[in-house]
Amino acid sequence: MTTEFPDEPAGEFPAPPRTVTDREGREIELRVAGEADRERLVEMYLDFDPADRAQGIPPVKEHAIERWLDTILSDECVNVVALQDGVAAGHATFVPDEEGDYELAIFVLQAFQGTGIGTALLETLLGQGQVEGIEKVWLTVERWNDPAIALYRKTGFETQNAESFEIEMSIRLA
Repeated sequence: MTTEFPDEPAGEFPAPPRTVTDREGREIELRVAGEADRERLVEMYLDFDPADRAQGIPPVKEHAIERWLDTILSDECVNVVALQDGVAAGHATFVPDEEGDYELAIFVLQAFQGTGIGTALLETLLGQGQVEGIEKVWLTVERWNDPAIALYRKTGFETQNAESFEIEMSIRLA
């Protein structure tokens, strides 16, 4: 798959660590995620609403979640976690593809959706991507997922392909 990217880079994004307050007044810590966050991420994904799963991720069963985390918590990927009182409320990752670009995946627990955490999490991951020298990021999103599409557009993603049941979007960071 050859992804098209915007000609111009997006603006600057805030890098982690940082703290934001969501619309419910909860203080959310955003930081780079790593192996030390594995247990809290497993718990988050076990609590994840099946209706919010897309393209088979996140996996449902604990052993499958563990295997998936083996891949996305590797050094090749970039991860940011949103924590509320030490509990994972959201997680976003960049996974490299064969072209040397990065695919975005973002997950926010249902209890935290619509509170601004997704925006803060995405902006913080994009900021960490800029720190790490990532140039191009892409994603696919189901065309009926209006909240996600609005979030991606708000942060600078542009639609590249909308011809199937999934929309492909991309952003240039550098």
